Amino acid sequence: MGHLLSKNGYRLKKRTRKLHHRKKKKRNCFLQGPCMLCFIVHSNSSGLDDDSDHLETSVNGSGCHHNSVTGITVPGVGGVGIGAAAASKLAERYATLASPEDCSKFLLSPRELAIWEGQGRGLLSAVPAKLIPTPALFRTAGVSVTVPIPVPVPGSTGNYAEMVCKRKCSEVQRCTPCKQPRCAFAAPDGGLENGGVGGGGGEASSNSETGDCHLPLCPLPSSSSSSSSSSSSSSSSLADGCCGLGLHADFSHNSDLPPCCLHHYDDCQARGSDAADHLSINHLPSSILLKVLSHLTVKERCLCASLVCKYWRDLCLDFQFWKQIDLSGLQQVNDDLLVKIASRRQNVTELNISDCRGVHDHGVSALASHCPGLQKYTAYRCKQLGDTSLSALATHCPLLVKVHVGNQDKLTDEALKKLGEHCSELKDVHLGQCYSITDEGMVALARGCPKLQRLYLQENKLVTDRSMRAVAEHCPELQFVGFMGCPVTSQGVIHLTALRNLSVLDLRHISELNNETVMEVVRKCRNLSSLNLCLNWSINDRCVEIIAKEGRSLKELYLVSCKITDHALIAIGQYSNTIETVDAGWCKDITDQGATQIAQSSKSLRYLGLMRCDKVNEETVERLVVQYPHIVFSTVMQDCKRTLERAYQMGWSPNTSNTS
Repeated sequence: MGHLLSKNGYRLKKRTRKLHHRKKKKRNCFLQGPCMLCFIVHSNSSGLDDDSDHLETSVNGSGCHHNSVTGITVPGVGGVGIGAAAASKLAERYATLASPEDCSKFLLSPRELAIWEGQGRGLLSAVPAKLIPTPALFRTAGVSVTVPIPVPVPGSTGNYAEMVCKRKCSEVQRCTPCKQPRCAFAAPDGGLENGGVGGGGGEASSNSETGDCHLPLCPLPSSSSSSSSSSSSSSSSLADGCCGLGLHADFSHNSDLPPCCLHHYDDCQARGSDAADHLSINHLPSSILLKVLSHLTVKERCLCASLVCKYWRDLCLDFQFWKQIDLSGLQQVNDDLLVKIASRRQNVTELNISDCRGVHDHGVSALASHCPGLQKYTAYRCKQLGDTSLSALATHCPLLVKVHVGNQDKLTDEALKKLGEHCSELKDVHLGQCYSITDEGMVALARGCPKLQRLYLQENKLVTDRSMRAVAEHCPELQFVGFMGCPVTSQGVIHLTALRNLSVLDLRHISELNNETVMEVVRKCRNLSSLNLCLNWSINDRCVEIIAKEGRSLKELYLVSCKITDHALIAIGQYSNTIETVDAGWCKDITDQGATQIAQSSKSLRYLGLMRCDKVNEETVERLVVQYPHIVFSTVMQDCKRTLERAYQMGWSPNTSNTS
């Protein structure tokens, strides 16, 4: 009768014809047939071939015992089994069942049966998409009942999905061996014990012989009519199984359990604690280990972590660690290492070889030929590199967006021409202290890279106003421009007024820079947020006043060693509502009046640099620090105090310093 509600019922006749010559296996169930109390249903992974195993039952005075995965457990009430009278009545009801409709009525509670019949729907033609509750006979207080999941009847009007417990997993999964603890109900021989079973608890599951650890099915929720009566049993302790699922076992409330069950439970708990003691970091998923190793530097991964074991060595060679390669400052790096990296890793996107004196043009060229996806290249202070390496990068890596090659004496215009010819996506260029670069290379770079956003030059003595004019004409997206110490004049700087997106302008140490040019740039570049005019003796109080009035977006203003007085600071505090940082260090004409006035009147000021402003008394600065705690005042004494305070916070003490 149990096969009538199984999804494999249509195979019954065919199976019977094939096995008619075999001797039927004797059933020990007191009902002499498929046990409707246990109601075995097959999952997607099992067929009719396993029916004989699933339907084995035994009664030993306390309930039925079945397979640990697909069977159910019905312990006796309060440790007492089903009585003879109740069993005989149940047998009589079972014997009268003659149709699938009667079987459904036998399984459903009266309340749910009335609901479905009241809606005018057939029980088998429209199977509800919910779990069929436990029969009322077994919904008793103090009893933990685990029932499997019914399946739609073959031949019904609708093709319904198998009704399973609505968890994350729609099917019964297998646990990963040796990676997770066994179920809490694992028997000593590897099988799964049914909690609360009295006499029949000694039988092992047939799945234990195969060495597979199956997950138990989730218990079905009780119906609404019996929710109050089963609330005490549902609060039983939960023994976790593999992958987070568990079996219900009411060990804490049922004191009449046989000693063997309690012994197995304690044994499993002890083995679980032993397994936890033997766990190591290698049991973590590789994704978590990769995340841990990502916090290490390249040197730490290569010289430390990769030497732990072969598994860690393979993890350290993962491709995600070699997308951004930072080898800066490592003197062991040479051309051979770059060639090996290029031969094994072709997905490098960032490379930093700053201060690597053992790297030459050959190694960089080999890496460039194998890494066409390289986007960011940084090589500060590599004086041994020349045009060959940068030309190879420009030829083989057309996706370059960042090139920082400051302080390379051998670099000439030929490399810049290659960049302008092949790297149209270039956005960030740093060519500071490359003394061989001239206007010819800068013009070629500006014409070939219209998307340029950041350009920084420093002390490039052969770069003049012609380069600045070409940059302003061909690179309209420029946001950061720096020409520190370059021999440019106001005639070249005035071209920068065409850059509407300009936000940072560095004009330090420009020998021929007048106030009118600076004021015009501030008026035209409305997005300017940072202006550096340090080491320009021509900047005076009037220029600073216009900057404070016209710079609506200006937040940072650097005026170190400029020819300004207290009137400049007073004008900033009076006219500007946006400037947060003002550095007036080494301005000999700044006094206590200017420092006090700007601190009192400015609502946006957060930093005031007064380094080596000798006419500002330290007592005045101490008073301002207390009166305006939101402003950081920078003097020699204040900087020393902050440095000492940070040292104390990091655990430094004078005693330890003296002993060392």
